[in-house]
Amino acid sequence: MARATLLLLLCFLLTITAVTYVYSWGFWGHKRINRVAVFTLPPQMLSLFKANIEYVTDHSVDPDKRRYSNAEEAPRHYIDLDRYGSYPFDSLPRRWDDAVARYGEDSLKKHGIVVWHVPLMLYRLTEAFRSKDKGRILHYAADIGHYIADAHVPLHCTHNYNGQLTNQTGIHGFWESRVPELFGDNYDFFVGKAEYIEHPAEYMWNVVLKSSSEVDSVLLFERELTEQFGSDRKYAFEQRGDATIRTYSKDFSAAYQEKLNDMQERKMRAAIVAVGSFWYTAWVNAGKPDLGELKDGPVSEEEQLELEAMDKAWRDGKIYGREHSD
Repeated sequence: MARATLLLLLCFLLTITAVTYVYSWGFWGHKRINRVAVFTLPPQMLSLFKANIEYVTDHSVDPDKRRYSNAEEAPRHYIDLDRYGSYPFDSLPRRWDDAVARYGEDSLKKHGIVVWHVPLMLYRLTEAFRSKDKGRILHYAADIGHYIADAHVPLHCTHNYNGQLTNQTGIHGFWESRVPELFGDNYDFFVGKAEYIEHPAEYMWNVVLKSSSEVDSVLLFERELTEQFGSDRKYAFEQRGDATIRTYSKDFSAAYQEKLNDMQERKMRAAIVAVGSFWYTAWVNAGKPDLGELKDGPVSEEEQLELEAMDKAWRDGKIYGREHSD
């Protein structure tokens, strides 16, 4: 009887996993940001993007999936600004060539390059608009939306990205995925219209500097609430399919959101405006082409094979670069 009881207990424990691995806003957050950004666009662009809203929504998570198949992908999602001294990190040159000259490309990539990758994606999206290539317009629009959204996450701008240095492991997925997924349906996503961005590189530096300035609050408030709640009230068990998982409790999550004064909602709103504005800026820079006259060619065999390889690697679950697991 004792042995049977022990086996049952072991089987139960094996079905319990820690807080599941979640990355960069989670799939829910990225999809919502790209989807709502469509409605910030002017009528000349809205016809194309609204007709393809499911594409830019579903493919908003492709960059995260590529982290399972492309070793070069991970650094494009973050920048550990606190590796470069203290705010506002004046030792880090703003221009890529200058930064490479000072620190070397390998070092920069080791600590993240999202602030430089977004302008590169803007260039690619602009060229896609200029060539009236529908497939590439939608592809780069979905991708750039992901990277812009990531730059709005405070924990994407610190080397303590998952609280691993302050005994707060798991806070990354908690902040950017658990809280928005619990309460995001009640967020106010009426954010107004996209605007032309005169200086995209400077814009992105302002985004990551703002995110970096919020890291202390993200970490401090979680630590204060942990002391207040204790582990018995901080965590709860939930059923996800066939597995029972330990995750942050709804009460703890609600208290965290309140203590942060709805930071996740504010950051998602800012990301939505930024995504729409970068899409709009690319279109304007391309000369405002008529989006009713686009080339609608089939996906090439090479592109199809790349998509299939990406999805397979994602399902196999071996990620390149750092994780944000509990």
